[in-house]
Parts: sequence; structure tokens; C-alpha cells
Amino acid sequence: MFTKILIANRGEIACRVIKTARKMGIKTVAVYSDADADALHVLMADEKVHIGAAPAAESYLIADKIIEAAKQTGAEAIHPGYGFLSENANFCAQLEKEGIAFIGPEVRAIGVMGDKIESKKFAAKAGVNTVPGSTEIITDSAHAIKIAGEIGYPVMIKASAGGGGKGMRVAYNDEQAGEGFTSATSEAMSSFGDDRIFIEKFIEEPRHIEIQVLGDAHGNVIYLGERECSIQRRHQKVIEEAPSPFLDEATRASMGAQSVALAKEVDYQSAGTVEFIVDKNRNFFFLEMNTRLQVEHPVTEMITGVDLVEQMIRVAYGEKLSLTQDDIKLTGWAMEARVYAEDPLRGFLPSIGRVVKYSPPEESDNVRVDTGIYEGSEISMYYDPMIAKLITFGETRDLAIGHMRTALDRYYIRGVGHNIAFLADVMNSARFQSGNITTNYIAEEYPDGFNGGALSDSAKKTMLAVAQTVHSFEMGRQSHISGKMNEDAPDYKDKWVITLANENFSSSFFATKDGCSVICNGETYSVMSDWLPGKPMFEGKINGKDVCVQVDRLKDGYSLSYNGAQEKIFIRTPREAELAALMPEKMPPDMSSFLLCPMPGLIVSIDLNEGDEVKAGQILCVVEAMKMENILRAEKDAVIKEISAKAGDNLAVDDVIIEFE
Repeated sequence: MFTKILIANRGEIACRVIKTARKMGIKTVAVYSDADADALHVLMADEKVHIGAAPAAESYLIADKIIEAAKQTGAEAIHPGYGFLSENANFCAQLEKEGIAFIGPEVRAIGVMGDKIESKKFAAKAGVNTVPGSTEIITDSAHAIKIAGEIGYPVMIKASAGGGGKGMRVAYNDEQAGEGFTSATSEAMSSFGDDRIFIEKFIEEPRHIEIQVLGDAHGNVIYLGERECSIQRRHQKVIEEAPSPFLDEATRASMGAQSVALAKEVDYQSAGTVEFIVDKNRNFFFLEMNTRLQVEHPVTEMITGVDLVEQMIRVAYGEKLSLTQDDIKLTGWAMEARVYAEDPLRGFLPSIGRVVKYSPPEESDNVRVDTGIYEGSEISMYYDPMIAKLITFGETRDLAIGHMRTALDRYYIRGVGHNIAFLADVMNSARFQSGNITTNYIAEEYPDGFNGGALSDSAKKTMLAVAQTVHSFEMGRQSHISGKMNEDAPDYKDKWVITLANENFSSSFFATKDGCSVICNGETYSVMSDWLPGKPMFEGKINGKDVCVQVDRLKDGYSLSYNGAQEKIFIRTPREAELAALMPEKMPPDMSSFLLCPMPGLIVSIDLNEGDEVKAGQILCVVEAMKMENILRAEKDAVIKEISAKAGDNLAVDDVIIEFE
């Protein structure tokens, strides 16, 4: 077996590979850029090598630097993780020449399957169902419009070397096809260094279901069930699960058989994934093959008990698979939620900065956290904004969802925006719980964007009881410190008014032998908790039910987060409540005459001049953030008064780009 491997990646996947390597007794080498000098994967590895500046194009994407690091440290093999060089056939070929093992498939498989156009040809040859479309390389916007019209709208414009939602656009008309080609080409070149684009039919009401395959150098290939990845935003997966709630045994077996046939057609040797689009009648069509480990691989590991990273390492070393198809049994259900540094209330725009507070849920047989950060880590604008993958397991789908809801309540992150409230809201959705999901789920369920988790009646009652208890504990501590209270002091009976969601509730608090009681609007809540002032999470029981509520102290109240909802709560004496009602509401300044940068990012282009007239819907500028290009458009007809930024500028959130007359 290898004695030392280098991980040519960063973040949570680098940490994930290191964990398995440790289990196998293999030493690890981390590579890092300027931005990652103190990253978790660097701290976890046995050795580390600096490879360049923060931009990936100057560090993680430079094959020569990765190879030199391997030589320098004596690493016998390289695990590429996903992204970066993981599906780069030239990199794999270089390693072969240098005598360094690549922990992944052979050059040929990467080459033909990494090219979406070639992969469709091989899929058809292997007897795999394929999506109608054109394998012709698109040359310009006019060509894109012509081909799209021949296929029939809607169409998907895709980068041949793409992945992770980058270089992909859906077009429903000629205008969108032309614009989509331009932006997909630019994004593909910046992300993959390959601007080849093709077009295929976009299947409506689709489900995204993929098959995990595993092959060795001895001709053996097996599949390890499927993953449902239909909850997506901008073609980027957000929530995955295994197995799929939609497939029946016959469809699963057919998809598995076709996936194995394709893997054998290209002599596939490693872990890989064959992705399919599945329509409402369970007709399935080949989408692409990812010749690497997938982000969502943990859900497969949870229901099969197979460590995919270990299998990749063993196959790369030349070992024969110790598993046969009959050994693969799907047991239970697993969910994965991707925790991103982003602001769901602002269109899921990326959030960067320092993670000031970080406390993930405790891991167990039912909860797993794959992360690459720790408290104090910096979320950089140069890389993917993923903070962690939260994975839960249960005997049934309902139990897996229940464990996920509980784990999300216990995930405490401060300092950067995050999408935990959104993830919890999806888990709470009756539609999601029924399994009635497609890749259109987010667009259909949140047509106006995410405006915060719904505050259910039960969540409201929990928040009221917790807020009153927390406040009374705080007041008790202050009184003890000031010497104003002793053990015989009276309880705070009939003294408080709680304001939650613009509604007032009368409240009282009583200490009891086993805990305390809160009476709110005549309803009694029995509360048991060992919470102390300053703790970020209130854990305990309310009327016998386990709860975990995140508590943040505000200047004049509290911010509570629970079950996907976040609310500001104020607790006042009756007189304070009377006075608070008389306070005028502070109105935000009018910024309607400005185009503000909605996210930290790089200005890619502004093709306008001061004095230009613009029409509603017209492109104003393009901002790149977290490796994705974002087109900013005019909301109304206007005249440009002043342009405050230019191409190449790095801007912060709400920096002024353009002022209108």
C-alpha cells in the first residue's frame, strides 16, 4: 500500500481524504495557497507545501506545482478530490510520466467522459439512453440561436468541460440563447480554461438522479445504488439523498446496468458517477459522467457502509475490488445538506469574511459533518463558498429528515451569512417530505426568493417560552451580581410583555423544583434546561419535548433561531412596552438611484458610459464571485449619471457601481 499521498485540493474534501488516509495508516501531504495558510486541511496533514497565490489559476490549477510538491515530499500518489485538476486528463498523463499514481481513473476515461460531447457518443455506443441534442461545437451567438431553434426550446447551453453548474444556461427564446452562449462561454473559460459549448434539449419537470459506480484495473465494475440530487439552485446541488424516493427496483436496476455498461466501455477504474435526468414517467436519459468523487458521496457511504475514498486508494494501488454486486445492500436512508456561506435573503449571494463563531452539531451514528473550517477560519472570495456538508442517517426517509432538522438547529455559525434557515425550511416543507421534488423545486416553491423560514405556531410558542426563560435567567444573574436578590426573592410574576413578529404577549416566569414555568397569554410551558447566560444555544425540554434554540443577545432584546425561523424578540415591562409602541420607525435611506454591488466580487465588465440611456432589463455589468458570473440588469429605464467602478475592480457588498439621474 502507498505510504504517503498528496491531496491536490483544499477545504472539506481535502480533510475528508486525510481522515481515510489516517485510518489506512497512510501519511498525507497538503498543498495550500496564500489564502489557505491556516486552513484546516493544512493543519490536519502530516506535511504541507505552499504552491502559490490565492487565485486557483495561480496555485491549485498549476499541475507543475502540484507534481513538484509530490516529488519534494516523496508522495507516491495524488488524490485530486473534486474540482480543480480532478478531471484533467493532461494532469493525469503528466503524473503517469513522472511515475506518480493518480487516485482516480485512467487518462482515456477522463478524456472521453470529461468531454460532454464525446461522452454522449460513448454513452450511445454503450446502449445508454441519451438526451436529444447537438454535439456540434457552437461558434457564436448566432450559431447558438440557430441550433437551439432546430432542437426546439427550451434548451440547455452547456460547457463541454463544465461541471458544478458552471458554464450552464437554460434558454427559452432566441434572446436568452444568444446571451446564454456569451455568459456560458466566458464562465467556462475562467473556470475550466475551455470555452467549447454545445446545446441539448432541456427536459422539463426533471429529476436529477445519479448512479455511483466503482471499477478496478481487473475489469470489475459494480454500482452502489443511486442518489437523488434534484434540489438545485443555478444547477448547483443543495440537498441530496440516497436512495431516491422516486425510483422503483426495476428502474434502479436498469439505470445501474447502463451505468456499469458505460464504465466498462471506457475501462473505468475508480469511483465515478453516471448522472441521469429522469422524467415524471421514470424515463431516464444520460446527462454526463463525473470521473471523480462526487461532493455528495457521503450519502452513498452511509447507506452502503462502503468508504469510497478507501476504495479509490486501493484501486489506484492496483488491488482488485473486494466487493461484488451481490455485496451491495442499501440500508436505511441518508440526507446531505450543503451549508454555504451565502445570504438566502439576498438571492443566495455569496458571503465572505471571518467565521467568528463556529459550533457544528455533535457527530454520531446518525449525524456526520464534513467540513474544512474551524472557528476563526476565513471564507475567501477565491473559492467555492461551501462551509460544510451535513449528513444524517435514519432507518427511514422520515427519520433521516428528522435528524437533519435537529442537526440544523444545532449548527451555530456567526460572522458570515449562511443558508441554514433555508435548508431547514426545505426540510419542513410538506412537499419535500412527500418526495414530490424536481430540479424546479426551488424556483417553484420560492418564486419570489427566500424571505426567511416560516414561523409555525409550535415554533412561535417554543420561542416565547425560551425567550422568557433566557431573559429571566439574565435578570436573575444581574440581580445576584448587584446584590439586589437573595434566595427568598419573589419570582417575576406578571411583569413582562414579549414582542414577537409585531405581536405582544403577556408573560410570567416562575422557578419550580425541577426547572421553571412560563405562563404566556394564559398558556403554561414547563421548561427544563441547564442554560447559562452567554451560551449560544438553549438546549433543554419544553413540555417534555427536546428543543435546541440558538440565542443571540441584542442591544435591546434577543435574536432566536429555531426550526428554520429567525426572529427578533423584545421583552419589556408593561410601561416599557407602552413607550416602545410610541417610538417612530426608522426608515432606510432611499438607494433606488444607485446600482449597488450585491456581493463581494470582481467587476468583469461594464460596457456603458456616463450619459447613456438604459432600458429595463438591459445588462449593466457582470460581477464574478466565488467562480460564478452574475449579470446585473437595469430594473427600470434610466440615464447613467456616474460610473464609480471599472472592470478589474474588487468590490464589497453595497459598494456603488453606477448612479442614475
